[in-house]
Amino acid sequence: MRNKIRWGVIGSGGIARRRTIPEGIVAANNAELVAVWDLDAQANAAVAATFKAQPAGSLTALLKHDLDAVYIATPADCHHEQALACASAGKHVLCEKPLGLSVQDATDMVAACQGAGVRLGTAFMMRFQSQHRAALELVQQQRLGRMVFGRAQLSCWYPPMAGAWRQDPARGGGGSLMDMGGHCIDLLEMFLGRPTAVSCSVNRTVHGYASEDSAVALLTFESGAMAVVDTFFCIPDEASRNSLELYGSLGSIIAHGTIGQGDRGEMVAHLAGSDAGYNAQQARSGAAGFPINPPAANIYRGEIEEFSQAILENREPTNNAQLGVDSQRILAACYESARSGNRVQLD
Repeated sequence: MRNKIRWGVIGSGGIARRRTIPEGIVAANNAELVAVWDLDAQANAAVAATFKAQPAGSLTALLKHDLDAVYIATPADCHHEQALACASAGKHVLCEKPLGLSVQDATDMVAACQGAGVRLGTAFMMRFQSQHRAALELVQQQRLGRMVFGRAQLSCWYPPMAGAWRQDPARGGGGSLMDMGGHCIDLLEMFLGRPTAVSCSVNRTVHGYASEDSAVALLTFESGAMAVVDTFFCIPDEASRNSLELYGSLGSIIAHGTIGQGDRGEMVAHLAGSDAGYNAQQARSGAAGFPINPPAANIYRGEIEEFSQAILENREPTNNAQLGVDSQRILAACYESARSGNRVQLD
């Protein structure tokens, strides 16, 4: 029996070349890279040579290799067709978010993989950031008390560029909300549970492309907690702190820079005793809190090892398809709210 999953990659340039192949598939203990394919044949050949993989000339050729799983890292409008092709070929699929362009695309992908008896996963790699996981333990241990509020921010400077698919909603499904807000919403779900309603505003504040460059969403959760997601394509990289804030009845966790593609940021917990009384002056002690600094863990290696291990153990991965379907449903509700100006209830 194999102890390593044999991987192929669809869309070997971009995030696959920069991060997921070198830091994830190649570095993972239970994975090995076999073949890669990209529409840019020259770039694909360079990736294959760098990482000692077989360059495939087409999707069909890639799927003829002896692969267990395929990582899809193409533009969002390709995900649906490519995932269905992988399922038809009997390959497990780890797909970058979003799962296609719509809720229907995502559910189609799930049905195809289930019908073929293969796993489908969603590449929400920020769930594997070690500080996020340590914060989740504190939340689950109720060290913050009853959860009250959260905030997740992810912004960057993304000026108009010819051929940039994230700037075209027909190819990316949306702009800053779909691309970066999806990660933020997924993290808040991890900490706060299932959302029940959303209110959202989007705008093209600075850039003139078709997708939104600005988005703010307010989410309400089953527990009664609320959260805000703010995500922009029109704020300079160095100006955005990429903040994560979690507040409960017994304290808070405040982080900067943990949301993103890296494996380390700043995170501090401020916890109070359960017997704290009312302070009419609302005086703050100025205490610094305590840092949350577990050993760093590469988020791309984490997602690949988890999905690979789930295949080896024939179990559902934690980075599963349902996360992607839920994400599409919430994002669709956000865009509906932005169009209508109304609060939208989630099923």
